[in-house]
Amino acid sequence: MENQQKAGKIGMVSLGCPKALVDSERILTQLKVEGYEVVPSYEMADIVVVNTCGFIDSAVQESLDAIGEALRENGKVIVTGCLGAKQDASGGNLIAGLHPKVLAVTGPHAADEVMQAVHTHLPRPHDPFVDLVPDHGVKLTPKHYAYLKISEGSNHRCSFCIIPSMRGDLVSRPIGEVMREAESLVKSGVKELLVVSQDTSAYGVDLKYRTDFVNGRPVKTRFAELVQELGELGVWVRLHYVYPYPHVDEVLGLMADNKVLPYLDVPFQHSHPDILKRMKRPASGEKNIERIAAWRKICPSLTIRSTFISGFPGETEEEFQHLKAFLEEAKLDRVGVFAYSPVEGATANQLPNPVEEAVREERRRQLMELQEGISFQCQKAKVGTRQKVIVDAVSGEGVLGRSMADAPEIDGHVHMPKPAKTWLRPKVGDIVTVKVSGHDAYDLFGDIV
Repeated sequence: MENQQKAGKIGMVSLGCPKALVDSERILTQLKVEGYEVVPSYEMADIVVVNTCGFIDSAVQESLDAIGEALRENGKVIVTGCLGAKQDASGGNLIAGLHPKVLAVTGPHAADEVMQAVHTHLPRPHDPFVDLVPDHGVKLTPKHYAYLKISEGSNHRCSFCIIPSMRGDLVSRPIGEVMREAESLVKSGVKELLVVSQDTSAYGVDLKYRTDFVNGRPVKTRFAELVQELGELGVWVRLHYVYPYPHVDEVLGLMADNKVLPYLDVPFQHSHPDILKRMKRPASGEKNIERIAAWRKICPSLTIRSTFISGFPGETEEEFQHLKAFLEEAKLDRVGVFAYSPVEGATANQLPNPVEEAVREERRRQLMELQEGISFQCQKAKVGTRQKVIVDAVSGEGVLGRSMADAPEIDGHVHMPKPAKTWLRPKVGDIVTVKVSGHDAYDLFGDIV
């Protein structure tokens, strides 16, 4: 019998947001399907694939540094992701100009192009005895949770953002395809699905809410219908990047009925209508306080996470105070604040009256200080309650998990001592009940009951 061809070895560096992480998972899945071996170090790899981020300057630098490191440590590098679509001042490809030794450069959500580059520089192995890849593919997240990307791109052109120029207009996946992936993930043991896209609540707009089939049933490719279908899977479903359009109200009843997690990640970015207009945000900020109040009336246990930008070009002291007043009134549970960072290619860079960097940072500090107090009170209100918690880690020091109000990597944790009774000790991925006994501004402390 002929000797089997040795499998090529591929290393992967994945940077950026959860949407980029899903792209990396798809590439890794295809590599495994074709018989390549995925390895964890530069030294072991024949080729390294770097999936980049190009959203803000710090992310661009991190990506460029990662490419440089991969070239130094390995020498054979394929680059993909958002930064791969970025041009330099002369109109050429930014990465090819700065790192001419890379083997190939592609843009985002370009798994086919990445595989073509891999085939060119490391021919596909022919091994009939390659291990079968599971239906849910290769994942970069822990086994108990997974990101579910429902669309690519966005129809909006916010003035501070260049992602649509890299990822293109909104392209929604048919609901039947999304649900098949979700069902496969649940079947593989996933306990929490994190729904991600550039604009989750616009899902299906580009398809004009076309009807597709879910297990033989006709269902519209539309935000509310998707959330309803996901709510029948019996796992935690967490919604990210939900713009505050009026039709979002339709899913609050599902949250109140415990079909999906009472959690909304809503990128408000600012509160003052003039700032939002200059940002070219797709949803008006004038009625967001009323909208938040209406959501909480439908679902009192709702957790709202959001992000804001301080020091946007032209932001006056009055507009900044408007944002502070909004945070004080809205009392959002989870908030991240970013000082405005000029991104090459963003139209906001041409706006008049830029805010000095020191002022941008000082305003960010004030907002985070304000929010820390709000978060502290939100956490304090949970002392004495019982919370459902998904377990992320178990060690000799104790158990670490997240409540329904905590998304992985961006929110807080629940800290628990390891129970003395063996039968109470959980495993990673278990969902347990915890009686809360303490708190700080972001984390909870308690005991498994």
